Amino acid sequence: MVKQARYFWILVFFLFSCEQWVLPTDPSPDAIEVFDRLWEDVNDRYSFFSHKGIDWEQIRERYRARVSDDMGQLELYELLADMLFELRDGHVNLSTGFNRSRNWEWYQEFPVNYDENLIEQEYLGADYWISGPLLHQVLDEVLYVNYRSFAQRISESNLQVVVERAKRSRGVIIDVRNNGGGNLSNAVLLASAFAEEEMEYARQRIKSGPGPEEFGPWEPMILSPWEEDTFTGLVIVLTNRRSYSATSFFAQMMNTLPNALLLGDQTGGGGGTPVFGELPNGWTYRFSATQTVDLENRQLEDGVLVDLRLDLDPAAMQRGEDNLIEAAISLLRR
Repeated sequence: MVKQARYFWILVFFLFSCEQWVLPTDPSPDAIEVFDRLWEDVNDRYSFFSHKGIDWEQIRERYRARVSDDMGQLELYELLADMLFELRDGHVNLSTGFNRSRNWEWYQEFPVNYDENLIEQEYLGADYWISGPLLHQVLDEVLYVNYRSFAQRISESNLQVVVERAKRSRGVIIDVRNNGGGNLSNAVLLASAFAEEEMEYARQRIKSGPGPEEFGPWEPMILSPWEEDTFTGLVIVLTNRRSYSATSFFAQMMNTLPNALLLGDQTGGGGGTPVFGELPNGWTYRFSATQTVDLENRQLEDGVLVDLRLDLDPAAMQRGEDNLIEAAISLLRR
């Protein structure tokens, strides 16, 4: 009797939770309509075809030949995801109820150059300060600041504490390694605390038509000093290949300041601002629709170069040291 009751409740569970257990059903709009809508929107608004040497028309011919109206959702998703992967862009995603396509090759083939556990144990320690998302500790008269995501909002009061501590130090290290980006306004606010005067740090333009070179005019991107007292002493910014999107913009802002230096590996890029769309079957997507160049017309999509190239040394790690932080401290104390 107990065994029969168990079977009954298992059957009820499957009947009433079938949406969670069965594979997605076929899409209601036809697959060709979904394909064409995605390809056309990317064609009209994606910003890096020429820069990356991508023949989007040829890609359409190759992938559309594989589309059929009897495709299931999983098969259609995989085809569209493969097509978008051809853009080689970390800002390109296709999101469904069962998966999210992405391209992470911009960092996966390079050294990580960052060990969060090592930093917490040997540098932040147990008594570091927490000012919103900014974690900071004084290391040998140098203020070390760790910021792990620009998606985490910085308030002006958070920043004021950091600036006041910076003014009592011999320099500042800002560690944005492994910071995958987030809100650009947080990057602007943080950089503004170290700017002495207003300055142009980059230029940006928006894709305006279906042609690969149809763009609006270049517009300057300006960094202004924070309204409070800024810190104009020496600053070293630590970056790696996982520093992406808003972090690349932050690195470029700091790169223009006369009192700042970039150390580590170049950022991963992400210089195109993403736009979003929805397909007839409800799936959503995003892709880059702008271009941003530095003052020498180099695309931020390719990453921001550092002043001093340095990888994390395994031998130093064995000694409990992050040699990038140690190099920055040494430079600031000279």
